[in-house]
Amino acid sequence: MHARSRSRGRGRGRVGGFVKGVAAAAVLAAVVVGAALVGVPWLADRSGLDSTALPWGPPCSVQTADGTVGLTVEEAQLATTAVALEARGEQPPDTGSVDAAALERLREGPPGDAGPSLTCTAEAADGLAAQEMTESGLTPRAERLREAMAEVFGEQSLGGFQPGGVDSGHGADSAHYDGRAVDVFYRPVDEDNRRAGWLLAHWLVAHAEELDIAVVIFDDRIWSVRFSIAGWRDYDSPDPGNEILRHLDHVHVDVQSGT
Repeated sequence: MHARSRSRGRGRGRVGGFVKGVAAAAVLAAVVVGAALVGVPWLADRSGLDSTALPWGPPCSVQTADGTVGLTVEEAQLATTAVALEARGEQPPDTGSVDAAALERLREGPPGDAGPSLTCTAEAADGLAAQEMTESGLTPRAERLREAMAEVFGEQSLGGFQPGGVDSGHGADSAHYDGRAVDVFYRPVDEDNRRAGWLLAHWLVAHAEELDIAVVIFDDRIWSVRFSIAGWRDYDSPDPGNEILRHLDHVHVDVQSGT
């Protein structure tokens, strides 16, 4: 009887210790995650990632003067659409649910520099079928993207496609040759046009999953759905002296190819 009692006592001790250990691990994990969320910019900088990187935290974020503001994808879409419509003098949707500092940063950009302020994580769509280009020189997905941009941004200066397609003027294996890419021009290269270009670039990132976007390039920076967790990355032009190849005068956007 005594032996069995002692055995049960040891069992209860092991179970109790296990429960306490699980609880302690949960507390420690919460502390670590909390510290990571607070220190994302510092950790990103230490790891060589841009400050817009999102290895932790919400699906979208805006870098403001007071720190990082997390957004849902829906909030990011609402904010970027509202700011774009405001810039056109159109009536924006109600943005009462969006942090005011995030909206202000999207409108104005970082002080003295347009720059990337918003990023989102996104996943490539599963099961997309490959598409042939239409008479416009764009695939149906790229045409849907063009129409969506026009609805929010109005008339745009576009290039990178033409009826019958293009077969030169872009890098090897360019999405332009498949009719999957559109260039939106902001010329001349100056601060006002840079800010206008970033309004579009941010809008595209916020709508990337909805519009099956693969890559956005502008102003020496690149965002891609494949590496969206890394935020906006430096874009290395094959010719650093060429404004066009550096995408200083246009926003490049291409859609996913499908299989």
